[in-house]
Amino acid sequence: MTTVEERLLPSADPVCLIDQHGVPHDHPSYELPTKDALLDGYAQLVKGRRFNDQASALVRQGRLAVYPSSHGQEACQLAATMVLREGDWLFPTYRDSVSIVSRGVDPIETLTLLRGDWHSGYDPYLHHVAPQSTPLATQLPHAVGVAHAARLKGEDTVVMALVGDGGTSEGDFHEALNFAAVFHAPVVFFIQNNEYAISVPLSKQTAAPSLAHKGIGYGVPGERADGNDLAGLLAVLGRAVQRARAGEGPQLIEAHTYRVQAHTNADDATRYRQDAEVAPWLDRDPIQRLTTYLDQQGWLDDDVRQRAEAGAAEVAAALRAGLMPEPEVDPAELFTHLYATETQQLREQAAFLRDELAREEA
Repeated sequence: MTTVEERLLPSADPVCLIDQHGVPHDHPSYELPTKDALLDGYAQLVKGRRFNDQASALVRQGRLAVYPSSHGQEACQLAATMVLREGDWLFPTYRDSVSIVSRGVDPIETLTLLRGDWHSGYDPYLHHVAPQSTPLATQLPHAVGVAHAARLKGEDTVVMALVGDGGTSEGDFHEALNFAAVFHAPVVFFIQNNEYAISVPLSKQTAAPSLAHKGIGYGVPGERADGNDLAGLLAVLGRAVQRARAGEGPQLIEAHTYRVQAHTNADDATRYRQDAEVAPWLDRDPIQRLTTYLDQQGWLDDDVRQRAEAGAAEVAAALRAGLMPEPEVDPAELFTHLYATETQQLREQAAFLRDELAREEA
């Protein structure tokens, strides 16, 4: 009989169902996703990669202020949303634009925040996607609050709370885990461990055997997965969501992946890591390994490839068309949606700004 302590322990090795060579592996606890799920995942991976690359190009063209690319991490980005239902919630970080778009949010609205044009860019309630969070881990207590509220209302909502390895060093991460565990909140904490918090490697962040082990002290079951294996991620995250929805409380999943590109366009990654460190991860690319597997199964015909590429091209074209024109900026919007009821101080500041602008026009 499995003890409580044993249920909290993550697996010794990250769960991997399709290895970097595209070879499937049996696992005692998890099964390969269906053919349809993997083909859908392939199409989304191709689209996600194109989104990342087009957004990075737009930064170089001055159409985005900043873009934290998830190039190479797309399997994590997409598995996180593929296992959710329509009524579930996603709480993303600043690097999770691909996740947000896959949840149904308009690509242009997704990047509006990173362009610096608006407070968030999209309506969080429309697709149940919280605003992107730039401060590390501050979205996690909010995610737990939504999950706890859903439980109190008797809903079967599950919240997927995304965080990077750097975010696990923040107090908000630990407070969120503790609150979720004590109140049995239906939330899945999903750590995308890409080995770096900007320039700080994982070895300087924690001495724990893995980040998934951090759940033990709070009574939250942990699990590890190969973050570049879409099949394994779907299996592990899918089960975590099922357990949370079934009333088994919070779950903690760590995906082992790698930040192939720089932290953002403002970062020079060569100052703290060598190209030789990055090279092996290029051979573990999530699209490459899934493509190899699907080819071996005879499931990836020309029609599937063409439809995936067409969908990716459509997203890229939409980004170019939507972000190339100069935005029409209204300074008065600085004061919009900050409070439900505008404060006296905000009214005074807005009046001061109007007066300044009027004098400039005079």
